[in-house]
Amino acid sequence: MKACLVYRDRLLPASEQAFMRRQYMAFSQLRPYWVGCHRDNPPADMATTLRIIGEGSMLGPLRRLAFKQMGWRAGHAVADLAPVVVHAQFGRGGALALPIARQLGLPLVVTFHGGDAFKDRHYQKRFPAPIFQRRWQALLDYSALFVCVSDGVRDKLLERGAPAHKLEVLSIGTEDVPPARGPFDRLVFAGRFVEKKGLPVLLDALRILAGWGITPPVVLAGDGPMRAAMEQQAQGVEHVCFAGWLSAGQLRQQLEHAVALVVPSVRAAGGDREGLPSVAAEAMMCGVPVVASSESGLDAAMLGGAGMVVPAGDAQALAQALAHILQSGVRGGMGQAARAVAREQLRAQVQSARLEQRLLSVL
Repeated sequence: MKACLVYRDRLLPASEQAFMRRQYMAFSQLRPYWVGCHRDNPPADMATTLRIIGEGSMLGPLRRLAFKQMGWRAGHAVADLAPVVVHAQFGRGGALALPIARQLGLPLVVTFHGGDAFKDRHYQKRFPAPIFQRRWQALLDYSALFVCVSDGVRDKLLERGAPAHKLEVLSIGTEDVPPARGPFDRLVFAGRFVEKKGLPVLLDALRILAGWGITPPVVLAGDGPMRAAMEQQAQGVEHVCFAGWLSAGQLRQQLEHAVALVVPSVRAAGGDREGLPSVAAEAMMCGVPVVASSESGLDAAMLGGAGMVVPAGDAQALAQALAHILQSGVRGGMGQAARAVAREQLRAQVQSARLEQRLLSVL
């Protein structure tokens, strides 16, 4: 098999391990080798296909600094792997991997996930200019392809000046699992506690529901910089449980009993917004309906009857949608539609095979 370098600066945050690795699960002609600058508790089975630049050397930190800032000996660090293509994760990863691809004369493909396309600060001129900003034009010129996880990401990159012929939408898939069995008794949120996830809107909606006498158990799975503030805001809403960060198996257990997954995303002050929440694909594959905002990256056409879309930031509309889906007899049809859409459009095996073919096509 030919070697494909997969560049991700941090290898590999727990929050990314499942959806990152799924992208390569069906590869049959390319063997992924993970390359980055920081070891972030990667799974043990990645050991033989993982390369940390500068690791094992007393000069490691200096080598990493020189690699990042100047691309110093970028190709030399991985030339022994004899790669044929570089696939970088996230826009900044593309900027960091650019010297590797250039020095080895390899095609570069970059996957944009959301914030890397939407955050205005990445594209605003600053002094001193960060790496991504310094290399953005070169990245546009050199890259063979930008993979966009949603139509929204593609549209934003077009607005940022990316050539249309280099943009392709390819959603990240999820594993085909049996449908949830129930009993269905709770609402579930899963994600980082950051501004774009819209947790304050969800908590406001839950207070509105409580005022109507509707108090289903609500599981908030995740962690992040806003957690303390959200716990403070949730005081007095006794049916809300802050579950912390859950493993893939633990989250699956919650989805087994979910009436719906709630994705109340908003556009953050700096322009950041969702690309395509991977947890939504996982929920739909489980047959769990999704109640999402208009800033979630999930539009009504994609959901295909698998849930409901409400205006972003509108707690009243979100409460009304949740009240509707909590009614007896409503969930069943939506759950079946969710699973049908996921199996047709979002199966990891299919999406992974498509990604490999696109990588092969640029050789």
